[in-house]
Amino acid sequence: MGFLMASVVVRGAIDWVLMFHATIGTYLIAGGTAAHNQFLERGLDGLMNRTKARPLPTQRISAVEGKLFSVSLIIVGLGYLVWFTHHVAGAVSLATTLIYLGLYTPMKQKTAFNIVVGAVPGALPPVGGWAAVTGTIIDPGMWILFAIVFFWQIPHVMAIAWVCKDDYSGAGFKMLPKGDHNGLKTSIYALLCILILFGVNYSLYALGLAHALFLISSIPIGLFFLFFGLRFIQSRSHKTARALMFASIAYLPLIWLVLSIDVLIY
Repeated sequence: MGFLMASVVVRGAIDWVLMFHATIGTYLIAGGTAAHNQFLERGLDGLMNRTKARPLPTQRISAVEGKLFSVSLIIVGLGYLVWFTHHVAGAVSLATTLIYLGLYTPMKQKTAFNIVVGAVPGALPPVGGWAAVTGTIIDPGMWILFAIVFFWQIPHVMAIAWVCKDDYSGAGFKMLPKGDHNGLKTSIYALLCILILFGVNYSLYALGLAHALFLISSIPIGLFFLFFGLRFIQSRSHKTARALMFASIAYLPLIWLVLSIDVLIY
């Protein structure tokens, strides 16, 4: 999305070859980062039902093989981005990897604030896409896209954390606010971020980076997300958290879809 918007809004045309290279490089370094996270948490993954069937806990591959594979993907992906796109895009992807593995991963066992920290690398890919086109990280549009993904992630991850709270706590992960046994804090934080998203989406229109089509279309999508956020705050159950989780999974692709249509049409 960052690449597409920067191409149309800043450059006025899409370089499809450059998009291909940006996608491949990002895929490699993102895949390597996710794989290395599994290497770092291989012991803890074996304690949770949702992750115990992964290759490292089941010893389908060795820890050495997992580490070699993941580090190789990170290095190749970083080199690919720097060589074929722009060194600034490579730097953004490297920052994503370092924050994810160096801060977010160890924080998961210490404090629920890890969700906020983890939302930073999760929201940096649109910035990297934009940087691949422009070679800069100072354009306001890229940071609005960052904000959309950042504030989307918090209700998304909190819903997952509530659904899997027993699994997480059993493995020693602190994914919910301290002392939030009834889920009230979790649901309030999730709802607050959903409400903030309305303002963030509007800012794209206010700055002239999107048009009325996006603004009008984003409202019902936001209300759809808000509905499930309100259901979760009213009844903090496994059912409502799961529904919010699936609503969040639908929200971001829908927002990107209408924004893409808006950008390409105008």
